[in-house]
Amino acid sequence: PRPPAPPPAAGFLRRARASIRRGVVVAPRTTTTTTTTTTTGKTSLMDKMRAKLSGGRFRALNEKLYTATGADALAMVTAQPGMFAAYHAGFREQTKEWPSRPVDVCARWLRAKPDGLVVADLGCGDAELATLAGKGKTVRSFDLESDAPGVVACNMARLPLKDASVDVAVFSLSLMGTDYGSFLEEAHRVLRPGGLLWIAEVRSRFDGSNGGATIESFAATLSALGFKMKGAPDESNKMFFTVVFVKRKSQVEVGNKKPKLKWPPLKACSYKRR
Repeated sequence: PRPPAPPPAAGFLRRARASIRRGVVVAPRTTTTTTTTTTTGKTSLMDKMRAKLSGGRFRALNEKLYTATGADALAMVTAQPGMFAAYHAGFREQTKEWPSRPVDVCARWLRAKPDGLVVADLGCGDAELATLAGKGKTVRSFDLESDAPGVVACNMARLPLKDASVDVAVFSLSLMGTDYGSFLEEAHRVLRPGGLLWIAEVRSRFDGSNGGATIESFAATLSALGFKMKGAPDESNKMFFTVVFVKRKSQVEVGNKKPKLKWPPLKACSYKRR
């Protein structure tokens, strides 16, 4: 039978003695596989922990924003700098596996429109649309916090825009808050006659359960405000639908009185734990 292999220390000493006789210094052999694996494992675990904490904070902020008025949401975000940035980071994490994003769908739609349009991106988030819409469009970005270049912080029900001053108003997953109808009424004010209202929303918010909104009841209220649906809603995406309305003459303009509308309640948008 073969003699047992010498222990690693004995092998190193034997090589070291031979090297010294040759005038060469030899360092001990080292293995980094275990260290690398351990480090990688720790990094992976830390990433998962950070993602879990980020996701948990996002869901808490998401619930607050959907159950507050626009004015209260603005006050909350203003009082806690960095809060909205955390929300946006959590939103990106939650939607990164969606087959397509509403902002990309909207950008493609806008790029097919004539140049020279003025677009109001209401609830713009990271203001990606301003970049993706193309050079021929002027995109004005609004949200609760100005945490991206060019974003104006405000309540979506109180836009710093003149009457009939924009060609397109966009709500991309941004009809948040218990008074979301006031955001749409404000969009009607700033749109010129014939202007377009582009909306993307999560499908589950319009399932009609517990007296909540359906796409049909939502569209009917927008019609009473002074909009006409342009074509049928696009429900091809399993996560969200998109719909376009055109601003027309209405009792708001003809009678110079704002109609009292009863907006159907929208379900708060909830996201799964990841």
